[in-house]
Amino acid sequence: MTPGLTVADTADKTGLTAHTLRYYERVGLIWGVERDAAGHRRYTSGQVDWLVLLTRLRATGMPIAGMLRYAELVKSGRADAERLDLLRDHRVALAARVAELTADLAVIDDKIAVYEQRLKIEP
Repeated sequence: MTPGLTVADTADKTGLTAHTLRYYERVGLIWGVERDAAGHRRYTSGQVDWLVLLTRLRATGMPIAGMLRYAELVKSGRADAERLDLLRDHRVALAARVAELTADLAVIDDKIAVYEQRLKIEP
């Protein structure tokens, strides 16, 4: 048997579904996944770390196309400047989103304070 984590174990560690793991492999977001004698996928700890990064990129709003571009650059083993540019661009977009959410939260906090005041509720 090939050592490594099963699909179920990998799903538990990454928060991804088995379907998403297969999809990521099919589209090229993850590569080199070994199979055991029965043909079941086995993931290395490095692949799990990579999948965790992909989940963070996706959770922060990076489109699949951006993730694919990043994966291509990583697979190439070079293009550090392009990887850096891609991540910096994503960070700028994410920071703008965080600022927008912070402003939204402030509006909601103000509304809560108004209702607490009206109802004389301690915050």
